[in-house]
Amino acid sequence: MKLKQVLNNLLKCKSPQELIDEGSNSGLKKTLTVFDLIVLGIGAVVGTGIFTIIGSAIAGSSDGAGAGSAVVISMILAAVASVFSALSYSEIAAMMPVAGSAYAYTYATMGEFMAWMVGWILMLEYAIGDITVASAWTGYFVQFLKGFKHILPAFVVNFPMWLRNDYRTMYEFCNKYGLDVHDKMPFINLPFDISIPVALNLPAMAIVIILTILLVKGVKESTKVATIMVGVNMFIILSFIVVGAFYVKPENWTPFAPNGLEGIFTGAFVIFFAYIGFDAISTAAEETKNPQRDLPIAIMGTLAICTILYVCVALVLTGVVPLGAIDTQAPLAHAMRFVGINWYAGLISVGALCALTSVLLIYQLGTTRILYAMSRDSFLPKSLNKIHEKFKTPHIMTWIAGIIVVVCALFMDLNISAELCNFGTFTSFIIICVAVLILRKTEPDRERPFKVPFCPWFPILGILTCAGLMYCKFSAKATSALYFIIWLLIGVAIYAGYSYKSKRLEENIEQIQ
Repeated sequence: MKLKQVLNNLLKCKSPQELIDEGSNSGLKKTLTVFDLIVLGIGAVVGTGIFTIIGSAIAGSSDGAGAGSAVVISMILAAVASVFSALSYSEIAAMMPVAGSAYAYTYATMGEFMAWMVGWILMLEYAIGDITVASAWTGYFVQFLKGFKHILPAFVVNFPMWLRNDYRTMYEFCNKYGLDVHDKMPFINLPFDISIPVALNLPAMAIVIILTILLVKGVKESTKVATIMVGVNMFIILSFIVVGAFYVKPENWTPFAPNGLEGIFTGAFVIFFAYIGFDAISTAAEETKNPQRDLPIAIMGTLAICTILYVCVALVLTGVVPLGAIDTQAPLAHAMRFVGINWYAGLISVGALCALTSVLLIYQLGTTRILYAMSRDSFLPKSLNKIHEKFKTPHIMTWIAGIIVVVCALFMDLNISAELCNFGTFTSFIIICVAVLILRKTEPDRERPFKVPFCPWFPILGILTCAGLMYCKFSAKATSALYFIIWLLIGVAIYAGYSYKSKRLEENIEQIQ
């Protein structure tokens, strides 16, 4: 009997109406328009894909082959896989405009345990994604400083490596070039002959703290900052396409797919990292003025705009720079230096900083809203979801999210973080497609301002494409795949040790009242 009760609790769902009612009484200020949402989406998707991981998708890394010029096909494949999920997001977000995104939707369709696991995966998706982008931000910031080498002191322009990299990156750098880590990093000596190396990605930590303060001040204020940065970002990207087109050499596009299908699918997996932006839009649903109308427009508009920009940038980049010379850290800036336009390379670094800052802002917003929704449901301590009296934001959760990123930035590197984030993105997209199918059966009469066309076939195609790309990475036995499994096991342990008991305690209190 007890086992049956436990199973019933694990499968206990919240009704869509219950979620909507909770969202209506959340106290979050409704200030966002469809333009604000598209800015959030473009800021997350374009900034991440073009300035962070497009170089790795083309050239490859130690954990997978690159797509070469066929990265264009990788991008189209990722977009096709995304469109089915984007349509599903649009239907559910308009139907249930609540904070928490895929977490809340899962709670309404698959029950308590799956909701917790999806929330746990979303925390991975946003927090680790934030770390990935923060690491890339440091790289562009360092390049930006080097443009002032004749103005600024040398100790500022070339500040020590241990102040701009994590532990893992420092050790890999020293191993690669046969250097002694003790010469490159200071060590703190502890009793019992224990030495702890000191490596701090200081720029990444600083920008995260600054953005945390901004998010505490308010989501509308944060969106205004993001709008300015996205504007600069779009100017840089469009001008790169126009200027770079004059330096394209078609012979650089051959061989078109140097690593065949393996490289194309690996490239699609890497590029998919950027499409977390769709989920970021839906996490802000409770702060949107007209979510039923604006959320579907913002999600589909973001997908269309970003895919076009991706393909254009990829064609120009691979046409300007031969495959063997592609830079994985700052590919666009390097491409302009490659053709001798150094001043424009510096301008691109400025645009990249703006783009990545807007991405960090959006990812941090997503992390906070997921934590807020889970705390409201007693899976995390409810004391954490207090709304600031003046700013009307979940300030405690915002600071927790910022501190998590700052601490993890000490030891997580860019490539593994991006791939780990991808597993979270694929999983949440699959869950959304499944949720649409379930709600069509359990809530057939509920109003749907937007409907996925050709249902159930489009959601099913979304599930198959995302699962297929995940399988490709698992079959390659990537390090990130192992980390993802470990993350899931930690989530199960926390649910069993705290969240399940906390939820039952809340239910008992409600019954007494």
